[in-house]
Formats: sequence, C-alpha cells, structure tokens
Amino acid sequence: MCVSFSWLDRWVDDHTDYLIAVRRQLHANPELSFGENKTTELLADTLRAAGLSPQILPMGTGLTCDIGTGGRRVGFRGDIDALPLRDLKDVPYRSTVDGVCHACGHDAHAAIALGVGLALASAPDLPGQVRLIFQPAEETIPGGGEGVVSSGVLADLERVFALHCDPRLDCGKVGLLAGPITAAADSVSVTLRGPGGHTARPHLSVDIVDALGRIVTTLPGLLSRQVDPRAGLSLVWAAIGAGIAHNTIPETGSLRGTVRVLRREAWDGAEKLICGLIEQVVAPTGAEVEIRYQRGVPPVVNDAWSIELLRSGVIDALGPDGVADTAQSMGAEDFGWYADVAPIALARLGTASGGRELDLHMGSFDIDERAIAIGVRVMTHTLLTSLTRPTS
Repeated sequence: MCVSFSWLDRWVDDHTDYLIAVRRQLHANPELSFGENKTTELLADTLRAAGLSPQILPMGTGLTCDIGTGGRRVGFRGDIDALPLRDLKDVPYRSTVDGVCHACGHDAHAAIALGVGLALASAPDLPGQVRLIFQPAEETIPGGGEGVVSSGVLADLERVFALHCDPRLDCGKVGLLAGPITAAADSVSVTLRGPGGHTARPHLSVDIVDALGRIVTTLPGLLSRQVDPRAGLSLVWAAIGAGIAHNTIPETGSLRGTVRVLRREAWDGAEKLICGLIEQVVAPTGAEVEIRYQRGVPPVVNDAWSIELLRSGVIDALGPDGVADTAQSMGAEDFGWYADVAPIALARLGTASGGRELDLHMGSFDIDERAIAIGVRVMTHTLLTSLTRPTS
C-alpha cells in the first residue's frame, strides 16, 4: 500500500517551533515521579484543544489519548517525569524548580508524543487507531510502566513503540537493535551481625569483615556458574561498611549493590538464586545475615518485527542513512513492563550536536532540539506503517 506523507512534512514544518516551545516549557517546569500534575494538565488541555479526548491514568498523573477509530490499534509511549537534580545549564529554559531537572529527555519524549498525536489528528484517512501513552514515574522503582500495564490500557494494542534520547548518537540518527536493549535492574542490601570482639582473639567472635569479603569475592564467580552467560547477569557491589577501629572486630557490617540482567527468565529467578547463594557463603562464618532484595524493572527486549517496522519508519522519514546500530545497555528502563502485554520496540533518538556529549542523568544534559521534529516524523511514519503492514 503506497501512502503519501506530504501532509506530514507540511505539518511538521509548520509546527516545529511550537513543539520546541512546549519542550522548553516542560523543561523549565519539571515535576518528579507521580507529581506530574501540571505536565499532565498541559498535555491534556492541548490535546482537547485539537478535538481529542485524553483520559487521565488511574495513577492520577499521566494520560492516554486515542486518535482514529476502528481497525488495528498500536501504541506510542512517551514518559513525562523529571529527576531530583539541579539544572546546571545557562539557558533561557533552565529549570525554575530548585533541585528538579529534566536530565533524561522526558520533556522531549513528551513533546514528540504530543506532536505525533496532533499530526495524526490532522491526517487524512487514518487507517486504524493510535493510542498515545504519556507515562508518569519512569524514574522510580518498579516504575510507572507497571501501573500502566495493570491499568489495562494496553490490552487491545497490537504493539507499542517508544523513543529515548541518546546523547551519544548524532542528531539525525536513530539507533535500532532487536532483542535485549536495556537490562533489568534490582538492588540488594546485605547486613551481617555477630558478637564482635578483639582482633587478637578472632576465634572467640564472628569476623564480620571476613564474611563480607567472602560475599564480595565469592558470589560473582558462583553466579557465573549458575546462570547462562548469555543472560548477561551482572552483580556489582557499590558500598561496603564495617567497623571503625583497627583492632576491633565489628558487630555489624553491610553491603549494597545492583543486579542487572538482560534476559527476562534469568531476571525472574535472580532474587531466589542470589539470596540463596549469599546465605550459603555466609553460613560457615557464623554471622547472622539479613538480605533486602528489591526487584526493579524488567529488561527491555525489542520484538524483531516491531524493530523492522521502526526501521521502515526511519528510512521513510530520514532515508537509509538515518538508521544507526546501537549497543545493549546495562541501564534500566521501565518500558520493559509493556512486553507483558504486547510486543514492544524502543529506539534510540540521536540528540548529540557538534561533538558534544551531554550525558543522561547529569545537570548539564540538553538536546539538539532538531531531534523533536525528527522524532515526530519517524514515529508518525512508523505508527502508520504498523497499521497497514502484516502483523509479522
């Protein structure tokens, strides 16, 4: 089916400045997870003004909005929350909220999703239905994505797409990868206790420091023999603490770290496995052990056919040179929850300009704002293509 997109080019050219202004307004007025009230209100009011009928999510912030009626249904998710960081940039749209900053590009994601919705609302003969999902609380654990899934708003969708700003990729490029693209991320805290004592008489106490050392040095090797290496399971200890004096065996000690996994089945079994191994390692030392394991978010595993649909959308919007390879990341993204309901595909939107790398989750983060129009073009092409192509 040959579809003309000349209307889309005209629409984006006419509205790019407006979408940049929306992004800057969101950037200057950031809101933390589940507190995105003004952000939700702005997006909802704008969509209503275009004749659409947005619905606030049951969590109280965030919203969905359907464009078109009947036929097949696909979704596009844009997250909307900010981070508890100071904005360090000297720009007119610098955050006006002390200690809160859009340092992960969610302001751009929201502006792109809004642009896609407004563009589709003006599309001739929409061949199906697109559901926009403006998701709150991506930056929390277990993430607002879990709430979106449990609310049922994905139940009738054929597949769901998302973009994420990538400051290591040049503006004008979109990174695509089938299979795992981001990892599951959990946290684990271990507390050991014993009677303590004098270092001259370790046989009369429980050597907490020795026990901590055994966990740190032994556990990674044990895990590597219990889990398929292709699962990409990684345990990294980030904090260790015990004692204050050179000649005193402490009564308590602690470890804190993160667990990251690229395969869902390995993530599902990680908590039981890791807690069991810690207990086995500690048992010979005589220390009492308390483990607090917090499951975070699942890996984002991109559906192969959905990535091919995205590839077509990128090529249609930008030409073949717009497609870029991208690597797996051990970072986390709660879009992985959506795969519990429908096939998903997350693309990386290049936002770098002039050789600058303004990394995510830093107060200096910013984007090349040309990426907003690029994101609208790519995703509109992708969504419309998804409504007219075979399902696999």
